[in-house]
Amino acid sequence: MDTVAQGPAPDGGSEAAGGERWRAIEPGLLRMRRLLLVLWLGPPALAAAVLPPLFTDGLWSLLAVPPVAVAAGSWPALGRNWRSWRYLERDDDLLISRGVLWRQLTVVPYGRMQLVEVTSGPLERRFGLARLQLHPAAAAPDATVPGLAPAEAERLRDRLTELGEARSAGL
Repeated sequence: MDTVAQGPAPDGGSEAAGGERWRAIEPGLLRMRRLLLVLWLGPPALAAAVLPPLFTDGLWSLLAVPPVAVAAGSWPALGRNWRSWRYLERDDDLLISRGVLWRQLTVVPYGRMQLVEVTSGPLERRFGLARLQLHPAAAAPDATVPGLAPAEAERLRDRLTELGEARSAGL
């Protein structure tokens, strides 16, 4: 996957200082999250719209409005969240940027990585996705990059493991 991030990078530009380009995550993650939104909110909205008129006053059908309103508000929010995820491989560390309202930039030095995992649950596999999880040797929480193509996740895992071994050997 050589997807280049669309739009500005966290610092306002599309390129990092050294000319490297931020990489975006796969669009399949957005499709998967939107499908989950519909699967979670669709049945309650449908039940609230159909069942009350059958058994009671039709006014109770207004119970369908909150799930539909939440789905309508969440649909574009999921898109903004998906577009906010970026990662950048640099010489000494990996940068992971995410967040819309609260932006977060995680810097993971290669020499501090103890474990690099690639996982893919059943739904992620259905959408052709994998998740890269980095476990640094610090008290900080683990860093995760969701929504990668499996081949890209494996390539990144192998590269980060190799760089982590080389950096930790040089300490």
